Amino acid sequence: MSATAPERAAVAPPHTAASTPVSMIDRVVTILDAFEDADGLTLAQVVRRTGLPRSSAHRILEHLAEVRYLRRDAHTYRLGMRIMELGSLVIHQDRVREAASPHLHRLHQTTGLVAHLAILDEGGADVVYLDKVGNRFGTLLPSRVGGRLPAARTGVGKALLAHAPHPAAARLPERLHTELAQIRERGIAHDRGEAVRGVACVAAPVVGAGENGPALAAVSVCGPVRQVRAATGLPSLVRQAAAHIWRTATSRTP
Repeated sequence: MSATAPERAAVAPPHTAASTPVSMIDRVVTILDAFEDADGLTLAQVVRRTGLPRSSAHRILEHLAEVRYLRRDAHTYRLGMRIMELGSLVIHQDRVREAASPHLHRLHQTTGLVAHLAILDEGGADVVYLDKVGNRFGTLLPSRVGGRLPAARTGVGKALLAHAPHPAAARLPERLHTELAQIRERGIAHDRGEAVRGVACVAAPVVGAGENGPALAAVSVCGPVRQVRAATGLPSLVRQAAAHIWRTATSRTP
């Protein structure tokens, strides 16, 4: 239902140079924020709520509709499926990170190595780190929460690519396809100084037994090559942590 004139006046900012968003990002955010308390808005209502010029608002609205952040029904714009998908992704990532946290700390305490939790980005080229638990050695690693590294050069990345949909791995070298097949068979991936010279990692995908779909995430332990080689039972410990994270994350209500 459209707002009445007094209601629109109460929420619409004055259309002045001082209040009008300047950068394109500011304008996009301002337009999306305008939908917070509205089931749908016309172009005129968006202009009144945001203070943006009509031509700019219309251009941004149409582009947001093209990329599914908005949807347009006749003359009314509404929030689109892409917004819902991103919101669900955030909830999913938070749930997986919460489920993984105690197991990452336990891995670090048991092994003395740096523990990671990561997911594959949409294109499959990079991993994005959701969590990192470690000691002083961890500050020497380029991984950081929210940071990215090439998937094909990291243990967590290879563990994820082994369970990724075909397009994500289609551009990888043939030798890596062979390695990914071995990872699927053994449930363990290795990084032997490929991401950082002198650093080795043992990783496992967070995926259920017999599951053919993508992994929820991947978990790894990393440290100096000599320390990782000298440690006993690392593959088993990492696989167990991944299995516990899977059970905890999938048993919780979304």
